Amino acid sequence: MTTIRFEIPKDIEDRLRNEPTTLSDAAKEAFLVDLYRRRSITLHDLCMALGLGRIEVEAVLKAHDVSLELSVEQFRAEIASLRTDRK
Repeated sequence: MTTIRFEIPKDIEDRLRNEPTTLSDAAKEAFLVDLYRRRSITLHDLCMALGLGRIEVEAVLKAHDVSLELSVEQFRAEIASLRTDRK
């Protein structure tokens, strides 16, 4: 597991501290959603990394204005990934 750290301006941090989620969780979610959007990880990978089920992750994607679109190759990768997890 890797830890990623970065700094943000204090005024932005202060505003974000009032949000219901932690800054770390929000940054992690945004980073992982962007990886999915760029097709660097699969939907299954995103589910596993966020610790959420598919329906919950679809809601996360919707909140980030990222559409759930699977190409044939991505669909096959999702099936293969699910088969691997069962072993």
